[in-house]
This record gives sequence, structure tokens and C-alpha cells, in this order.
Amino acid sequence: MARDVEVFLGDHVLEHGDTLEADLVCGRLYGKAGAPVIVIPGGISASRFIADEPETGPQVGSNWWPELVYEGGPIDLARFQILGLDLAPCGVNAQKTLTITTNDQAKRLAALLDHLEIARVEAMIGTSYGGMVSLAFAQNYPDRLGRLCLLGATHKPFPMGVGLRGIQRRIVKFATEVGQPEEGLKLARQLAMSTYRSAAEFTTRFDGKPTQTGPFSFDVCDYLVACGSRYPESMPVQRFMALSESIDLHHVDPAKITTPTLLIATRSDQLAPPSEIRILCDALAGPADMVTIDSLYGHDSFLKESEVLGPLLSDFISEARHAA
Repeated sequence: MARDVEVFLGDHVLEHGDTLEADLVCGRLYGKAGAPVIVIPGGISASRFIADEPETGPQVGSNWWPELVYEGGPIDLARFQILGLDLAPCGVNAQKTLTITTNDQAKRLAALLDHLEIARVEAMIGTSYGGMVSLAFAQNYPDRLGRLCLLGATHKPFPMGVGLRGIQRRIVKFATEVGQPEEGLKLARQLAMSTYRSAAEFTTRFDGKPTQTGPFSFDVCDYLVACGSRYPESMPVQRFMALSESIDLHHVDPAKITTPTLLIATRSDQLAPPSEIRILCDALAGPADMVTIDSLYGHDSFLKESEVLGPLLSDFISEARHAA
């Protein structure tokens, strides 16, 4: 049975001087009570809802990894407790303009673990931005982590990604200045989706022909518009701005990370390409292995390639158990 867990941190100052007001860290625990804990931080659009049963879980679409986290699955709820969390800013802070870093996120996670009286977790499996948070946690709290698995994450942002996210934020800023912040967010999401996926997928999936005339519309554009139109329902504008910037501010020193690490790269990933992940793998101070997979889905492969990732994650967890 899944259960929510919370710790109230009150007002506290972030790394760059902004304040999270009345900060409530919200997590969700799944699996066998008292079993070893695996923490799974997700991307900027993910939440603490990882693997609820459809009939008991939250609103449709909020579970983001049920294909890999279930009883008897690659991440086995019969053997482990799985902790998901909501990354800041949340609540009232999601409506504020502020700067937050992956170090700040790692500090909030440490506070939640303190509240749960969990001195050390078996492993962390971090995807995308959650992988960056995991790296910050491994750097800042090395004694609290057994093993680390990263999917589509590096120690610093890839310059092409920085440029593309900067365009997204400027779109939102311009739209906000003309009184249409949510329209700006929708456009930013459209651009983001084109970076999360691969050119090969778009070539396979769309033909680029008009779907209507006067004005013309195209199938690939219809898809991107649909992706953008839904986004404001789950992502406040200022929260998007803060988390997008947080990715670009991310920087850890691999030489300070001694945790045994598995890095999973995707050949078609435009935001965390294998070349960048190889640099991180070679620079880590602890034991590190890298696996590169093929996928049409680019950076989103961690959401789409459960059949490929399942055995890799199962082996990773078995090694973590053996090492413990």
C-alpha cells in the first residue's frame, strides 16, 4: 500500500539567496514496509506518484513509471520500499519567481529521509533532472547512498540544451509580458517536446503533409500543439521557469562522487548525448559502468523503453543488494 510522507521545513534560504516559504516536502512510499529503500527522482514534469494502482491512484496520467515499478517487476515492490518525491518549488512557491538548484533539491530529500529515520538508502535511480538531483545528493551526502543509477543525466548541462531551454524561457517571459503566460508555456512545451524526442521518431511517425487548409496545419505540428495545450494543467508557469533554469545551473564535481554508479545513455538523446555521459563516467571517482541503448524516443527513452530498461535496472538492483 502506498502512503504519502511529509516533512515541514518552514521558511528556508536557497543556495542563491531566494526563500522557499512554508516549504512542505512531499514524498510517497511504495512497497514492503521496513524493506531497503530505493529513491527515484524524476524529471521536471514528474511527481511523487510513481506506481499507484489505477483504481486507487491519483488522476490519470500522473503515475510516471508503473511499467517498471510493481510487485515482481524490475524494481520489485515485494522486496523494496520505493520513495518518490515532489521536487520544489511546490504549493505557494510554485507561483513565485525564484532560483533553485539541484543542491537545494538534494537538501530537501535529505530532510525527508531524516524525518523518516532513514540513515542510508540502498540506491537512487534518477531520470533526467532527477538524475542531476541524484548526482548532487551523491556529492553532498556520500555516506547516505549505496549505489547510483542515472538515466539521461550528466554532471553539467549540455550546451545545446542550455540554448534550447533558454529560448523556451524567453518565450514564456515574452508571453507573460503581454498578459498570456499560459500561452507562452504551451509554446515552450512544444519546443521542449521536439528536443525530448528524436528526428528518427518524427520521420517514422509523421509525413509532414498538411492536415487542413486555410491556414495550413501539419500532422507533426498538431501533435506538438496537443502536447503543449495540456501542459498548464499540471505545470504552473513560474515552477516551469524555476526548474528549467535549475537544469542549466546544475554542476557537480565528478571527482567528489565515490558512489558506485551505472550510467544509461541513449544514442538518440539530444539533451544528454552519450558523449557527455561518457565524460561523466570516466571522471567519476568511484566505480562506474556505462550502457548505451538504441531508441527512437531520444531523451524520453526512460519513459518508453521499459522492455530494454527492465533487465538493466533489475541487474543494477541485484548488484546493489549483493554489495550491501
